Amino acid sequence: MVTSIDGATMIDGTSGGLSSATDHELLLGLRSMADVVIVGAATVRAEGYGAPRKAGLRIGVVTASTAGLDWTMPLFATGAGFVITTEDAPEVPVPAVRAGVGDVDLAAAVAQLDIGMLQAEGGALLNGSLAAADLIDELNLTISPQLSGGDGPRLTAGAPDLSQRMSLVHVLEDDGFLFTRYVRER
Repeated sequence: MVTSIDGATMIDGTSGGLSSATDHELLLGLRSMADVVIVGAATVRAEGYGAPRKAGLRIGVVTASTAGLDWTMPLFATGAGFVITTEDAPEVPVPAVRAGVGDVDLAAAVAQLDIGMLQAEGGALLNGSLAAADLIDELNLTISPQLSGGDGPRLTAGAPDLSQRMSLVHVLEDDGFLFTRYVRER
């Protein structure tokens, strides 16, 4: 994830304005270690997700409403994309993991995936849902050297009040960008 120094997770509707070439390469490096990536549907649309570079990597698009997804976009057309949705959502033309009624039950959905490393790539609402479900064990956070103002979403938008202690285990700096890695104390 990337945030501005004042906590914004996007500028003009995407995270790209907060990122850097190094941040992008770090994201791709982390993605190369993942068994599955999950991402919110709004982020897929805003960021224009395509097929992953890593052969065989699957990307799960989390959404309670499948209506706004373009099944012809490269992510789905290549077979790399699947949907994580509710049990009561309409049928979709791609593979689907279904958990929860009305809202996606992320804990149940993740349990169905039966994988090693799951990487979540946001957006803020998905992060908030993951935090609420107690599913965040590690957070790789880039802090962009920008003030962005506005009232955009925080990193874990919609999460209830919680207190989950994380330990800082890595910090790198490049051109004013801070790349941090936090792990969960359990």
